Amino acid sequence: MKKPLDVITIGRSSVDLYGAQIGGRLEDMGSFNKYIGGSPTNIACGAARLGLKSAVITRVGDEHMGRFIREQLAREGVATDGVVTDPDRLTALVILGIRDEDHFPLIFYRENCADMALSESDIDEDFIGKARALVVTGTHLSNPRTEAAVMKAINLARKHGAKTALDIDYRPNLWGVAGHGDGESRFVESAAVTAKLQSTLHLFDLIVGTEEEFHIAGGSTNTIEALRAVRNSSDAVLVCKRGAKGAVAIEDWVPNNLDDAQKGPGFPIEVFNVLGAGDGFFSGLLKGWLDSESWPKALEYANACGAFAVSRHGCTPAYPSLDELHFFLKRGIKRPDLRNDQELEQIHWATNRSMDWSTMRVFAFDHRVQLEQMDGFTLAKGGAFKELCLQAALQVQGGRPGYGILCDNRIGRDALHAASGSGLWIGRPCEWPASRPLTLEPELGLDCGGLEEWARENVVKVLCFCHPSDSQEVRAKQEETVKRLFQASRRNGLEFLLEIIPSKVGAVDDDTNATLIRQFYDIGVYPDWWKLEPMTNATAWRKAIAAIEENDPNTRGIVVLGLDAPEAELAASFRVAAAFDLVKGFAVGRTIFGDVARRWMKGELDDSRAISEMAGRFESLCRIWDEARWTAKEK
Repeated sequence: MKKPLDVITIGRSSVDLYGAQIGGRLEDMGSFNKYIGGSPTNIACGAARLGLKSAVITRVGDEHMGRFIREQLAREGVATDGVVTDPDRLTALVILGIRDEDHFPLIFYRENCADMALSESDIDEDFIGKARALVVTGTHLSNPRTEAAVMKAINLARKHGAKTALDIDYRPNLWGVAGHGDGESRFVESAAVTAKLQSTLHLFDLIVGTEEEFHIAGGSTNTIEALRAVRNSSDAVLVCKRGAKGAVAIEDWVPNNLDDAQKGPGFPIEVFNVLGAGDGFFSGLLKGWLDSESWPKALEYANACGAFAVSRHGCTPAYPSLDELHFFLKRGIKRPDLRNDQELEQIHWATNRSMDWSTMRVFAFDHRVQLEQMDGFTLAKGGAFKELCLQAALQVQGGRPGYGILCDNRIGRDALHAASGSGLWIGRPCEWPASRPLTLEPELGLDCGGLEEWARENVVKVLCFCHPSDSQEVRAKQEETVKRLFQASRRNGLEFLLEIIPSKVGAVDDDTNATLIRQFYDIGVYPDWWKLEPMTNATAWRKAIAAIEENDPNTRGIVVLGLDAPEAELAASFRVAAAFDLVKGFAVGRTIFGDVARRWMKGELDDSRAISEMAGRFESLCRIWDEARWTAKEK
């Protein structure tokens, strides 16, 4: 009988605050990146990226960091049914840094933290019974309460025929045998820890650890002796991680030399960050193990996932998607510092994006000049009007997916900030209005460093008035600006939307947009989104889409802009565009708000009427798009 979950992990969950500066002391870090963390949580996320249906059993606090973990798990595709919210304890934190390949200072903030309050009552038999496998990490055997929860989960998993696996995951300071400042320590001898681990080894089908972790499990600093001691307690397959030497799998007797055990190919890559590598390794191993691959193949997956982890910043963010893993294994290593392999990084970015935006109904009120030129406009009134636009968008959205806004930060700051967390897709413009050659908003700074202040859910949007007939000078200047903005967007983890409008520059034909699209790809710009003028000619759409797909098969898609066209004209263009799957929807502004704004600015319309009229027009366009898409799919 097929089970709905491939794997459940159980144990630690935390928020990792990773020092952004490389090579310095933790004392000297000036900024940090925030990621999800904790070995079981990392493993569940890594497994989900590889296509396994995963879940995690843990506890988080009833606060911002706990909500972040819940939300991030959902974004990663990890089931959160087993995540308990603890009203009395805070979510665990870890502060980490990258000094060099041998030193990684870290501090665990885990005093009475939420996940260490996990108890037997948190373990639901029906939930455990849904999984093909259960993965336990050793830290939660260090405390009587969490040990009771883990043991209950193991026994229930075995009762329901699930495979069981142990990640030894030895952290001496979390077992109380090293101090708070020794988070970096990987091994301290302890007879008590060895005894506790050995009392559970017989319960597992798979046991995974580094040589040092097998030393603590086996009670010997001789690796072969330690492995044989573990074998005396367990019939499990033993997988020993050996750093640069790769890893081996031992199904039965332990050989005199580990090189005689089953092994998969290793990957000679630069070691940038060893933190989280073991969790990435375990994710790849799970993929092979649960897919019934041979141990050499499972170890190949595991070694590759570990290689990705050690070459990138952070733990979970470094792990590959299944497409990325297959691409890497087929193509091979082009440069040892994988994080600087542009082809690989593009696949990593594009195949690990979260949120489903397969339908895009976007109310665009990011306009600035158009409002500033209206009678009665003041900056305060402009800002207030954009808040009405947001209310109209939210009224139409009604909490449903597939809706968004485009809103600026200069006039619409309050609306932009209020939209955060609403479930709307949020695009934010960067260009100085109507500039050609393209100029960016001054707030971004010369190096686009202003993007560091943007909310992560904001999508960087830039409008470029360009044409294939542009002079070399104009083209070079505009492309340099777009590329600089694109690269800054990626550095800051922000999606990028490129809008091109050639019709304002010169005559267009069926090849115009396709030519421009290829020009931007040729300079290394890979937009997550394209925003294109409405094309009433299917041939023009086919050529534009071909230009995108031949360069980036993983793009988010295209949205159609409105250009202040009447509703009937937009409806005609929607009917053509909706026939193409890559066109996800529309982003229309003045057709919705233009007339309303002019009357409202002059006091001819009150707030409620303005909201009502804009919501009605937005809803009408949504209906027209949905009907066009439905009709296209029926053909």
